[in-house]
Amino acid sequence: MKFLSDFLPVALFFGSYLITHDMFLATKVLVAATTLLFAWTWFKHRKVDAMQWINLILSVVLGAATVISHNDLFIIWKFTVLYWLMALALLVSDFMGKNGLKLLIGEQLQLPQAIWRKLAYAWAAFFSAMGALNLYVAFNFSREIWLSFKLFGSLGLMVIFIIAQSLFLSKYIEDKK
Repeated sequence: MKFLSDFLPVALFFGSYLITHDMFLATKVLVAATTLLFAWTWFKHRKVDAMQWINLILSVVLGAATVISHNDLFIIWKFTVLYWLMALALLVSDFMGKNGLKLLIGEQLQLPQAIWRKLAYAWAAFFSAMGALNLYVAFNFSREIWLSFKLFGSLGLMVIFIIAQSLFLSKYIEDKK
C-alpha cells in the first residue's frame, strides 16, 4: 500500500502533463501531491519515515527550481537523486553494521544475515541502475517518452524486480501449517 501511495504523485504528475502538455504545471502538481501525501501520512500515523522526508525535500526544492528557472532538468534529476540516495542509504547502513532492509521489513521476514546483505546489495544495485536509466531516457528521448517511462517503465521494472526478489526469497520462507 505504501508503494502505491508513494507512486500517486508520479501518476498525477504524468496525468497533468498529458492533459496540459505543461511540464511546469505538472511539476507544481507533483510538489502539491507529494506535500499533501506527506501531510496525510503525518496526521494519520504521527510519524514520517526518512525517505518520505527526503522525497518531500527533493520535490519541493527541485520542483521550485524547475518552476522558477523554467528548466525541467531539475525535476528530471529529482527522480535520479532519490533513487541514488536510496541506494546510498542501503550501502551506508550495511557499512555501519545495520541492514537498512532488515530495519524496514525485518519483522515480516526471518532471514539469515548473509541473505539480508545480498538483498540490500541487490536493492542498492537496482536503485543505482534505475537512477542511471532515468537519466538515459531523459537525455535521449522526448519528454513524453521520459514521462511514460517514469510512470509505466519504472513501475514495470519495480514489479519485475519485486517478483524476482520474491522468487529468490521463497526458499527461505517457511510454510507455517
